[in-house]
Amino acid sequence: MQETTATAQAMNVLKDIQGAVFTKAEPEVKLAHIMQILAQSFKADATACYVSVDDNYLELLSQYGLEGYPHKGNIRYGEGFIGEIAASQRSLFRTGIADKTFKMSKAFKAALGAPLLRWNRTFGTIIIIHKDEHQYTQTDVETLETVALFLTSVLSSDEMLEYKKKLVKSRGLKVKDHLKGVILNKGYGIGHAVVHQRRQALTKIFAENKQAELDRLEDAKERMNKSLDEKFNATRLGIGEHTDILETYRMFAKDKGWYQKISTHIENGLTAEAAVERAYEDTWNRLSASSDIYLKERLHDLRDVADRLRTFLSGEDNKSEAPQRYDDIIIVAQTMGPADLMDYDYKKIRGLIIEEGTPTMHVAIVAKALNIPVIAKIRGIFKDVKEGELLGLDGQEGFVYIDPPEDIIQKFKSRQKNMSLLLEQLKALKKYPNKTLDGTRINLNINVGLDFDFDYLDSTKCDGIGLYRTEIPFMSSESMPDVEKQIGFYKKLMDKAGNKRVVFRSLDVGSDKRLPYWSDMKEDNPAIGWRSIRITLDRRAILRKQMKAFLRAAAGKELNVMFPMIASLEEFLDAKETLMLELEKEKKKGENVPSKVRVGLMIEVPSIIFQLDDVLQYADFISVGTNDLAQFIFACDRGNPRITDRYDVLSAPFLRVMKTIVEKADAAKVECSVCGEMASNPVEAMVLIGLGFRKLSVSGSAYGPVKSMIRSLRVQDIAEYVKTLLKSPKKSLRPQLIAYAHDHGIAI
Repeated sequence: MQETTATAQAMNVLKDIQGAVFTKAEPEVKLAHIMQILAQSFKADATACYVSVDDNYLELLSQYGLEGYPHKGNIRYGEGFIGEIAASQRSLFRTGIADKTFKMSKAFKAALGAPLLRWNRTFGTIIIIHKDEHQYTQTDVETLETVALFLTSVLSSDEMLEYKKKLVKSRGLKVKDHLKGVILNKGYGIGHAVVHQRRQALTKIFAENKQAELDRLEDAKERMNKSLDEKFNATRLGIGEHTDILETYRMFAKDKGWYQKISTHIENGLTAEAAVERAYEDTWNRLSASSDIYLKERLHDLRDVADRLRTFLSGEDNKSEAPQRYDDIIIVAQTMGPADLMDYDYKKIRGLIIEEGTPTMHVAIVAKALNIPVIAKIRGIFKDVKEGELLGLDGQEGFVYIDPPEDIIQKFKSRQKNMSLLLEQLKALKKYPNKTLDGTRINLNINVGLDFDFDYLDSTKCDGIGLYRTEIPFMSSESMPDVEKQIGFYKKLMDKAGNKRVVFRSLDVGSDKRLPYWSDMKEDNPAIGWRSIRITLDRRAILRKQMKAFLRAAAGKELNVMFPMIASLEEFLDAKETLMLELEKEKKKGENVPSKVRVGLMIEVPSIIFQLDDVLQYADFISVGTNDLAQFIFACDRGNPRITDRYDVLSAPFLRVMKTIVEKADAAKVECSVCGEMASNPVEAMVLIGLGFRKLSVSGSAYGPVKSMIRSLRVQDIAEYVKTLLKSPKKSLRPQLIAYAHDHGIAI
């Protein structure tokens, strides 16, 4: 009964307020009328509306009944009753209040207030005030909260926002014109908002003609995959994790098993659209309970493939998804798949805002490869932002500006220009050696995965390929590649590399990298389960075939093979023996073999560090995979957004582990490199050099920035500074290291 009473009371108040809003009066007149309506509706003596002007203060926008009474026009968050509502973002009431706590007037004895919330942030507060003692009911609270919800939308209109700016400016204050989010990729962007939205409700569930639905499915599948191939091939993304993501996405889009499930649902009487949705739901229900963050990201990709297929089934694919009238756009999405970004002309994209984004979200990784700044975690922006509204995205500080003023626009344009000049300077770096200012030579390699990644061999003039992800051809094939097919993959790279060294990583599948032609291997903790070298040692025929393909592809040249996920000396010796036995077989057959065979391993599992002295007696080289190593050392799932910020590779414990590894390798005179993500970040690569690493393997897109850092660095200085930090108790040394780089002119 109380709920009905509150609703009825709120409806009556809103009806009167709407009448005031839709008049042709000036904004201040409308607001004054609304304040009066509120006072009359609640039988109050006064009302007030405060709005946020920045992240710390509220300013009085309009009031009724306060004339002649001393009151504060400017209130800090957390200050007194009004400030407490703004800071806590919840409704409050006070009775028997005094001037000391209310910060308004001794004349008032009771007040009820509710927050105005926009994008999950305090937009302002609305207050009703009584001169005499007054008891507020739950109905009063609920009614005012409903009114506050409506008032937020009223005050967010262009008319009211403009009035707010003028009013606050007239009082010598600056209006809060930006929202704080989480940075997923740095950079600056100015552009018009384009709201990304695809999924449509099902309008027809049951099919009238099963064969017609099957034909529609086949046609949509062919057109969708052709479109995806064209998009992916036309977008030169370079090297890195994003290429793995897009190829896995394309694998989903072509998966025969999934289409068979859809066809079965059509045979059972569903329309093609409904069958797509049912097939997705079946997969989601089966796998969504998994705690594996990587698997969940793959399910998000499958969601996007399903939505895309439904778009092609409906014929909506022929419609342009981005307004063509804008040359500069900032995409605002609640969530997106990695291929969604390519529905837009990426040359026009100046920024991406993802309401539900995380650092491991696949679209964010692809955007990073395209040098698009990305900001996430601005709640409600997807619903409230207006199509075409001018936005400014500051990917250095994490702010999004709504209708930014001219000075902000000019500042962003200047910074964009500076970044463009920097990119041009980085291109020119390829003709210079990878030497520090004090003459130390750093061996700088690249990581590759797909054919078009090989272009970086020429464009960067890198020292070689420090990591070739051999699982990518396996993941993009419809069946297990035989020896001849593998030889084709590997020889193509060897020929392209010429005299440059190539390091092949043996098959690294399992966990988040699943092969479509293998049975699904359910595990509670796949990241530390049956994966990588553990699979290939158990299925030795796969390992032997790959070793044979390596040997034949590198005939007459130096062959470098690296085994991943090695947890013990025995595992390494077992894997190495498999390679050497295949080498002896090739020699006995009279085959042309490599001129030299070097065998190494990745340092990813902490246990191997305790056997490193012994391992180094048998290894020709080692390479640190910092992604997994950090994950295992901190017992921290690097894909879990709740804890990604809790631990940092730039902390004393992890840096001491890295220092131990490189010192042991140097003492044994064994080549030691870093091929994980840590090497691809300039500030982290700077620290690695300070620890003693002289060989790095980076993503293609990171090659220029890392090389620029190397050429602005003095090794002796950074080594001494890093040494002073190794006993620090701080969970992250990143701020100090960034400050050091800026103070010493190091390009990070």
